[in-house]
Amino acid sequence: MPSVTDAFRSRLNDTFTGGATERPAWIDELEQGTDAGYFGPGSATWSVHGGRQTILAGVRALLVQALHPGALAGVADHSRYREDPFGRLAGTIRWIYTVSHGDTAAADGASAWVRKLHERVRGEYVDGHGVTKPYAANDPDLARWVHLAFTDAFLRSAQLWGEPIPGGADAYVREWAIAGRLMGVADAPESDAELREQMNGYLDRGELAVTARTLDVVRFIKDPPLAYMLRPGYRALFGGAVASLDPRHRSMLRLRTPAVGPVEFPVQRTAGLVLDGIGAVLGHQPGTERAALVRIARLDSAHRAPDATV
Repeated sequence: MPSVTDAFRSRLNDTFTGGATERPAWIDELEQGTDAGYFGPGSATWSVHGGRQTILAGVRALLVQALHPGALAGVADHSRYREDPFGRLAGTIRWIYTVSHGDTAAADGASAWVRKLHERVRGEYVDGHGVTKPYAANDPDLARWVHLAFTDAFLRSAQLWGEPIPGGADAYVREWAIAGRLMGVADAPESDAELREQMNGYLDRGELAVTARTLDVVRFIKDPPLAYMLRPGYRALFGGAVASLDPRHRSMLRLRTPAVGPVEFPVQRTAGLVLDGIGAVLGHQPGTERAALVRIARLDSAHRAPDATV
């Protein structure tokens, strides 16, 4: 008879793989390839993306991305996030970890595939100044906001709940700028200071806005259709994500950290305990990282082979 842990693991895997009943083939394919990829073992990217906090970071990134009405319109108008939220999540996870752990050809190909899908994502939105504008998902400015929100979310979450980042925050921002360029972001920040400056620029220029549509998406992110056994843990992770937000973003989204009067709940610690539990169930090393290590070991072995015959 399956244990509670087995059932919990099954529910988690089902959520992150969009309902796949076995390990997705694309993960096994990362064992193939001709180089170590853009990053590799010991990199800031492997450290940040291999940490237990990535689930929470994803929630934070979605909240911040929703502040740009153009980016939000693309999701609301063209995705089936309500009907198939975990299918969309699985696609995003595939891109992130292919770029992080695949060889350069796989990373390039995955990014080109996403940009191809984005070609049809077009429409109109009302900007933060009340002006109706056209949008296109591959527009460099919209792509930049999505990249900034992602980078900031994963960096801040790693700083709060992860291990020390090799090279520090600047190393991660500089490395992940490669992913931004693969998605058409020519001016992706390459330091923590640049990241903060670019994010602040959207606020300073009044390009961010909160509408009824924004609040509707936030409500969905707060209470997605998860399996019942996952909901208590998710509420703790959502609370941690909210607490980690820039106070200005949190205020715009009309979110608050739980508190009784002036005393805030220890949401950061609670979120950390939930992340520890998830790590204990799923393991502390992503399957994509293990696949990459197999590829790298094979390439290293092939490189050394001629010396063995001398």
